[in-house]
Amino acid sequence: MLKILCIHGYRQNNQSFRERTGAFRKVVKKIADLVFISAPNLVPPLESSEEEGATNNADQRGWWFSSSDDKYVAQDFTDCCKGYHESVQVIKQALVEQGPFDGILAFSQGAAMMSLICGLKEQDPESPFQFDFVILVAGFKSRQKPHESLYEKPIATPSLHVFGDTDKVIPREMSEELLQYFVDPKTLQHSGGHFIPVSGPQKKVYLEFLQPYLDRKKDQQKI
Repeated sequence: MLKILCIHGYRQNNQSFRERTGAFRKVVKKIADLVFISAPNLVPPLESSEEEGATNNADQRGWWFSSSDDKYVAQDFTDCCKGYHESVQVIKQALVEQGPFDGILAFSQGAAMMSLICGLKEQDPESPFQFDFVILVAGFKSRQKPHESLYEKPIATPSLHVFGDTDKVIPREMSEELLQYFVDPKTLQHSGGHFIPVSGPQKKVYLEFLQPYLDRKKDQQKI
């Protein structure tokens, strides 16, 4: 079995993201164990909870804020990344204490966060950020200035980028912009919006992407 760490989107947490990945979990249940963690930063509640399919309870979390008043807008170019360093530590701790992990599944702001973690991994191959692949759903490049250096070196971590033509939260163009920073990125484009697609053709893409890692793990276990 593969072991995959799951990184939620903005205004979600480990439990709400687990609930929203039910169909995906069914697709991979025979080949992967999924582990869900929560970001450390509490997000002030909105009066409307439509953003990013937000969880309805008070425990809404984010990986960082793009402004000092604890707000995050993916489209904003700012110098602020409040809470980011705390999130790096949470992910590092999960990889060390709950790992080893074969790969990462990340959604929306979580996928942007994982692009940054991949950049950290690229800068220091001996870091605790050890995993073989990432699946980034509705991902995008962080527009916060302190993160720019993490995109300077091509990211060699194998990646599958999933994005929807009608995503109104993270427009397709933002996800496509992220591709240039990865070496040989694989893509899964779908006609839907801001969610993890799991129809027949999409299941095939996920399973084909994961199969080499599953095969390699089986071979290692035989040795």
